[in-house]
Amino acid sequence: MLTADARAAGDGPERRRRIVLKMSGEALASSASDETIDADVVERLAGEIVDVHSEFDVELAIMVGGGNIWRGTTGEGKGLDRTTSDTMGMLATVINALALQDAVERLGQPTRVLSAVLMAEVAEPYIRRRAIRHLEKGRVVIFAAGMGNPYFTTDTSAALRAAEIEAELLLKGTHSGVDGVYSADPKGDPSAVRYDQLTFMDVINKDLRVMDMTAITFCKDNGLPVLVFDLMHPGNLRRALAGEEIGTLIT
Repeated sequence: MLTADARAAGDGPERRRRIVLKMSGEALASSASDETIDADVVERLAGEIVDVHSEFDVELAIMVGGGNIWRGTTGEGKGLDRTTSDTMGMLATVINALALQDAVERLGQPTRVLSAVLMAEVAEPYIRRRAIRHLEKGRVVIFAAGMGNPYFTTDTSAALRAAEIEAELLLKGTHSGVDGVYSADPKGDPSAVRYDQLTFMDVINKDLRVMDMTAITFCKDNGLPVLVFDLMHPGNLRRALAGEEIGTLIT
């Protein structure tokens, strides 16, 4: 486990080279309007991605969600078949991935979208070795369509892809103003305390809902540390990769 002292001394995320960033689809939406994709927000996030990729010795892959467009559980709650609804959610992630790819490439950073659902006209198929090769060539890889299966969240998909490509760290970027893992919902409980570090067993035993439990258990079983932080605060992605005291580290 990384201690707070070790983290501050430089043995934390800044030493890690291959990183997977999990960002929700809601991160791309506008908080000021009904737009499902806010071009200004996407451009700002793309700028931060390009900046950290060039500044740090890092191979960066991104798993993007689709909740700003469609959630599988939303359709199921309205009577839609769960498998069909989840498939619609996977397609929503492809839309977000293409929007992010366009913004990142307009800033001069080569990018590839790899989809778990075959759609050769718009994205490459996900192949593990191809993803690793793109990373080695300095391209930002954006994973789309989750893992291609219903009933699994993009949190779990991000954990799976991170393990497959042998990433050293999974960055879980939040979008709702919550800057880490708390003892309770800080929006509803002003006495909630933010944790700087946790073990996976702490998260499981305390039932801390920072990610779905399938993802947490998978990361625990595969020794994949997770850093939970507020992605939407400008500069936080850089702070996370620089090893600053930010968010909550789960090991």
